[in-house]
Amino acid sequence: MKKIITAALLALSLAGYAQKIKIVEGSLAPLKGQKSVNTQFTYNDMLIGGKSIPEKEYLDKRKNELNEKEPGRGDKFTEAWVNDRKERFEPQFRELFAKYSEMSSVDEKAQYTIIFHTTRTEVGFNVGVASKPAYIDAEATVVETANPSKVVAKITILKALGYQAMGMDWETGARLTEAYAKSGKELGKLIVKEAK
Repeated sequence: MKKIITAALLALSLAGYAQKIKIVEGSLAPLKGQKSVNTQFTYNDMLIGGKSIPEKEYLDKRKNELNEKEPGRGDKFTEAWVNDRKERFEPQFRELFAKYSEMSSVDEKAQYTIIFHTTRTEVGFNVGVASKPAYIDAEATVVETANPSKVVAKITILKALGYQAMGMDWETGARLTEAYAKSGKELGKLIVKEAK
């Protein structure tokens, strides 16, 4: 019973966080019949939270706060912040993208490359009695691999939620990994729908 109530409360709390994904330029039709794409990830000029704090400012403040509570903890947090990109976020994005698009997403020789640029990160929190899901906003730009200035399509992804079922998302990296997985899934589904 407790699991049912928890799931219902989670569903209600997430109602205000609906993910939106849409093509804002070009068309995904050129991807029809492609068996693979290349994917690249960028994070430059990323903002953090609803107050749009620059990433460096956020990390400096968070590092100091955590180090004051426990020496070295802030250093570990900022190290994980960067390392999680290659070790967790990008692999999860690629895995779910490949599953839902039925295209390999690691092919440097593919005709097209998807440049996934994270523009905003909301880290969320989970303190047991209260939680807020993490989410990311991003722009996915599809370009010709041989000519990256040739843009095929631009897609915006807003509020890709990152949370784990039953509230088992205690650390920032776990929540954000789910946000990237969700982004990969939804982008893969969009390509299948639009590349006809």
